[in-house]
Amino acid sequence: MSKARARRGARRMVVLTDGKLNIWSAKTAVSVIRYRPGEIACVLDRKAAGRDLHALIGTGKGIPIVASLKEALAHKPNTLLIGIAPVGGKLPAAWRKVLIEAMKAGLDLISGLHTFLNDDPALAQAAKRHRREIWDVRVPPPDLDCSENVAKATKCKRVLAVGSDCNLGKMSVMLELTAEARRRGYDAEFVATGQTGIMIAGSGIPMDRTISDFTNGAAERLVMERKKREILFVEGQGAIGHPAYSAVTLGLLHGTAPDAMIMCHCPTRKVTHSVETPIPPLPFLIDLHEKLAGLVCPAKVVGIGLNTFEMTETAARREVEKTEKRTGLPATDVYRFGRVDKLMDALERHYKMRKGQR
Repeated sequence: MSKARARRGARRMVVLTDGKLNIWSAKTAVSVIRYRPGEIACVLDRKAAGRDLHALIGTGKGIPIVASLKEALAHKPNTLLIGIAPVGGKLPAAWRKVLIEAMKAGLDLISGLHTFLNDDPALAQAAKRHRREIWDVRVPPPDLDCSENVAKATKCKRVLAVGSDCNLGKMSVMLELTAEARRRGYDAEFVATGQTGIMIAGSGIPMDRTISDFTNGAAERLVMERKKREILFVEGQGAIGHPAYSAVTLGLLHGTAPDAMIMCHCPTRKVTHSVETPIPPLPFLIDLHEKLAGLVCPAKVVGIGLNTFEMTETAARREVEKTEKRTGLPATDVYRFGRVDKLMDALERHYKMRKGQR
């Protein structure tokens, strides 16, 4: 938090999703609402205004959805957060006017888009004129370098989320595991590698904005800066089989040198998000990730985090049983069933740790 923001007090955000309020298109909004609910004043979405937020996205009970910035200001926000992460991360042209009006009304801006708001002359001028801050979350550190292959030598345990596709809950599973590990007495930390995770954690590196040669080094830095922790839960990005996002996945896999992985999967998805290629069976993906990880550091997939949002309760329970039988690994949907303990139990067995042991 900057000195200027500290002087203004705690954040109180209006989340802009205008017309995109669902768990897939507005994953930034959904995650920030879920993990920072006390900082949310309202959601700005003309199409969903007046509807029940919790019914739409499964979180945010009691938070209003409004149709205009004028209505949003009545809830006394001091910050506007752009709550979508579209393919390519571009700023919708229609939103520029809203952002300028928000700064004029006294709101700072937070954006996880690839389009940096500070590079937009009109927005930058408005920020200067109205003495507002713009936080472009996806700006990477300027001094990144290649990996030195040292993360594998650290004593801290390194758990990485991997997945069958992008945009299916890898960050959420790691956040839930971090909380569970802390409840059991472990010195655990969530390691953010994407814009939404950074917004929630307050630190991290946006891996998808790093120079390709430096991606592994950036991932390694995240581990080395936290090497005194007992266990790290690293947010995953992309998917090794996704034609658009495989590079960042492999960079994380080799840069963080995990010694355990959690495989995340959405059973209703048969092809990859946005670029439709077939998603291989879980046993194949588990074997593939273990082999790729093993080129740098031996690592096992120890559990499966499922996203069953689009399934009925009965179908979701059947899918958990089916997945466990097919893979021989514990599986759960950490939101629907609240059984993150199954995954943490598996990690304790893998590491030969016991509850409360430090």
